[in-house]
Amino acid sequence: MWLDTIFLRFSGPSTITSVLTNTSKLKSANCQMDIAMVIDSSSNIGQRRFNLQKNFIAKLAAMLRVGPIGPHIGLIQASDSPRTEFLLTNYTQPKELLFAIKELAYLGGDSNTGKAIMHTAETFFSQENGGRRGHPRVMMVLIDGWPSDDLDQAAMLARESGINVFLVSVAKPAPEELSMVRDKDFMKKAVCKDNGFFSYPIPSWFSTTKHIRPLIQRLCSLDGLLCSKTCYNSVNIGFLIDGSSSVGDGNFQLVLEFLAGIARSFEISDVGAHIGAVQFTYEQRLEFGLSDYSNKDDAINALRRISYMSGGTSTGSAISYTTQNLFRRTGPGRNFLIVVTDGQSYDDVRGPAMAAHKQGITIFSVGVAWAPLDDLKAMSSEPKDSHTFFTREFSGLSEFVPLVVRGICKDFTENN
Repeated sequence: MWLDTIFLRFSGPSTITSVLTNTSKLKSANCQMDIAMVIDSSSNIGQRRFNLQKNFIAKLAAMLRVGPIGPHIGLIQASDSPRTEFLLTNYTQPKELLFAIKELAYLGGDSNTGKAIMHTAETFFSQENGGRRGHPRVMMVLIDGWPSDDLDQAAMLARESGINVFLVSVAKPAPEELSMVRDKDFMKKAVCKDNGFFSYPIPSWFSTTKHIRPLIQRLCSLDGLLCSKTCYNSVNIGFLIDGSSSVGDGNFQLVLEFLAGIARSFEISDVGAHIGAVQFTYEQRLEFGLSDYSNKDDAINALRRISYMSGGTSTGSAISYTTQNLFRRTGPGRNFLIVVTDGQSYDDVRGPAMAAHKQGITIFSVGVAWAPLDDLKAMSSEPKDSHTFFTREFSGLSEFVPLVVRGICKDFTENN
């Protein structure tokens, strides 16, 4: 039996084995993606077209050929409320996956696609639910007609979470139906990027077979998955820490906790974000490099273990040292330097900061107590006001964590 077999005619294991055999030569061996399929189970689609949809995703899954090192597939039904049918690691053998798809029950109800995208973006790709570190995240959303709810906020969360949303729209609204469509631009708003690559219209559920191969080519196109890289998993962050005598050991620990809070917001891994740290007085000490720790816990523990130096304050020399020694061998991604100091530098900060800016390093200056605002702004990247922070007390540093993280993400988004 060839791939055109629909689930209404599936009679048992032998049929599924036949489908797998006939599609093995078409498998995407290099498609190492985590794929969430969000399917339409609303009253819009009806039982008959729902069965055709199951047939379509079964063909797609058969051609993808899930496996331990290949793609993993999970599935969510969109209806009044989203329902997770199976997670990414529930079925890692093709035959098991096809049986699971065959057993899907039609729900009915509203087409709340936005709710389903939000539900999927929030937790579906977590490591607890089977998401694999370093594997691109893909969400393929199928919709019959148009959604009942808004997609804006859900799609924004998906993009910020590094999820590549594809929208497969079958039987798009006819001209006479457009007045019933809540948001006529829903396809543009739902996808990772409105460039034509992530939107895939299909005229009818009866003509889906010829679209499987080109759709898989898009899902598995590593270069085309523009939303995989986010500020949370693509940046190199250096911490330049004032260890001068005026800081004191207790306040130094507050500085380390502040920096740990920033680090905790990012996906630190060998293929994700990286952090490194330099402590300075008159001298400089490389505490650890950007590639020394490949997971978040180890990196944060290393940060917290930094021992307080004590001494003078030469911030300019420290910036030059960090530019040359911390950022010289970095992987792809934007480079950020967070400078934390509590006093005036004994040397010039403008020249070293300007050199760092020219090297593509964005500087956030965080001053405490006696740190002069002029020096802080001289070090900061443009616009100065959004890259400069000051607090009278070390205990106030924690309030800057979300602001610095948001600033890094804003800079990353605007420049990538």
